[in-house]
Amino acid sequence: MTSTIDTGELAAFRDSVRRFVDREIAPNVVAWDEAETFPRGLYTKAAAAGLIGIGYPEQYGGTPAPMRLRMIATEEVARAGSGGLMASLFSHSIALPPIVAHGSEALRQRIVPPVLRGEKIAALAITEPGGGSDVARLACTARREGDEWVIAGEKTFITSGVRADWITLAVRTGGKGAAGISLIAVPGDAPGLERTPLAKMGWWCSDTAQLRFADCHVPIGNLIGEENTGFRAIMENFNGERLLMSVGAAGFAQVCYDEALAWARERKTFGAALVEHQAIRHKLMDMRMRIASTRAWLAVLVEHHDAGQVDTGWVAELCLLKNHATQTMQFCADQAVQILGGMGFMRGTKSERIYREVKVMMIGGGAEEIMKELAAKQLGV
Repeated sequence: MTSTIDTGELAAFRDSVRRFVDREIAPNVVAWDEAETFPRGLYTKAAAAGLIGIGYPEQYGGTPAPMRLRMIATEEVARAGSGGLMASLFSHSIALPPIVAHGSEALRQRIVPPVLRGEKIAALAITEPGGGSDVARLACTARREGDEWVIAGEKTFITSGVRADWITLAVRTGGKGAAGISLIAVPGDAPGLERTPLAKMGWWCSDTAQLRFADCHVPIGNLIGEENTGFRAIMENFNGERLLMSVGAAGFAQVCYDEALAWARERKTFGAALVEHQAIRHKLMDMRMRIASTRAWLAVLVEHHDAGQVDTGWVAELCLLKNHATQTMQFCADQAVQILGGMGFMRGTKSERIYREVKVMMIGGGAEEIMKELAAKQLGV
């Protein structure tokens, strides 16, 4: 598939993904959230349905496709109302791009095809206990000893961190600052790697971990790209992550709107359906207004992305969109819970789950404050 894909193909793809979500994901989301995990076999099912390999080169088992197609897949998976499921099932979307773009051919062949088949899980590890968004100051180190890298340090809040078979790891191989950072592919069974699951406010079914590297030994050939050039690759990777997070946030906002509208039509108070009260209708219209503006902004940035029109202005707009989209999600989750009333406080409703998951969306991939500063810098403000 290419960027010339027509509307009929897009509609057919959306229908296919929707059927998969309705069959394999939506009926199980509540149980998976309560269990704080989901079956590993879902990766292979999602791969067989064509979801894991979207946007990756054909020679590694992927399906080259425009961002519009990835946007559709994200929107449809969001309909199940579980950010935790989405985060872990698609953790490869932030782990593999640096390997595909900068890794050696041997490394690509070893890692990418099994992940795209759903046989292996990939994770990205950048955030550390001592710092999050300030990537240039990361402290986890890797030093060369013969034909190996010896890694020492910690990472935290790592999605798919416990189950990952491959970890795209940001380390310091040089001096201070951005110029001393590299990326290394670390196997999940590497000696010296310790993993601890983390308990969270939301994203319960997502595997989130703290990683400790105690003189962890990795072959020299696992370096991704040139030594001390990892910072730029990390920054490039953030663009894709933030764009898809914005798509997901808009999707979750829509889920909240849909659930609130359905409840307002069914629930009767003071002899009339909730939706017949002006205050409720206004809440719903406020939600719809914010969703529409987010989607319009998304459509423009996705179109520019697929046309290769990605410059500093585009990056600035993306940073601001990420804030706008997650604020839309926050607003809609809050309003939906209010409309649902007591039911909105009950576990099992989508709005309750999304309400718990809002903050990680506003922080992950770059906190709001960082997004504003980056946008201002890109615009020369």
